[in-house]
Amino acid sequence: MQTATELEMLRTAIARLRDGGKTLALVPTMGALHEGHLTLVREARRRADRVAVSIFVNPTQFGPGEDLDAYPRQLAEDARMLEAEGADLLWAPDVAQMYPDGFATAISVAGVSEGFCGDSRPGHFDGVATVVCKLFNQVRPDLALFGEKDWQQLAVIRRMARDLDLVAPHAGAIHGVPTVREADGLAMSSRNRYLSPKARTAAAVLPRAMREAIARIEGGAEVAPTLAMLEEALLGAGFAHVDYADLADAATLAPLDALGPRPARLLVAARIEGTRLIDNMPVGPQGD
Repeated sequence: MQTATELEMLRTAIARLRDGGKTLALVPTMGALHEGHLTLVREARRRADRVAVSIFVNPTQFGPGEDLDAYPRQLAEDARMLEAEGADLLWAPDVAQMYPDGFATAISVAGVSEGFCGDSRPGHFDGVATVVCKLFNQVRPDLALFGEKDWQQLAVIRRMARDLDLVAPHAGAIHGVPTVREADGLAMSSRNRYLSPKARTAAAVLPRAMREAIARIEGGAEVAPTLAMLEEALLGAGFAHVDYADLADAATLAPLDALGPRPARLLVAARIEGTRLIDNMPVGPQGD
């Protein structure tokens, strides 16, 4: 596996990887890799001839008081994991490479970026859309893979690619991969390592309470009181605050007060010991 830290190195490496018409997949990450990320790499290898992985802790998607400085960074360990998984290229730019002096452009995606994490983290999705567009332009992959745990992020990226007519990759080549979970159901996340043993045990209530709420909604229970019960379960388990717990259209993220014929998603964000955990699960028929 080759590691590139500068754009010229990246372009040379990509040209070699593509020699002979090989297809290229990109897995964008912020590092601190876990099994969820490695699952994306394996899926990328299944779908493409060559796999590039980016590691960049993007400062523009962190707000004031968030965990930018504390976010785990372990580039050497991450590189070893990626090489063991058969990744072909690691793109690991620093902030100066990604945002050179005078950088003055931002991408804002309306609609799907509003509500949920968009309300809880103002400006977050502008940072996400901008850095992902830059990564796409730098690597120019045939396809890209993202975890479904960040469902709203996936919707923002697809909307951005569609609206800007991106071709490398085009919107239809941006693939979501189902969330990888711990044995107790908690969605894998780099932020899980922040939790004390007590909080980590309590965090497992999140996916369990979500599944219980989904069963009630699919069984015909009213949405609003069911979501209120979900919030109560989280607060009772030791979560300090529930940012949101909502049912939404899976594609548009429009809020739903009842389950309809279109695929829906239950999205939750809650804080425990100062750590913000997010999760989402499908609700009702999901189509083909």
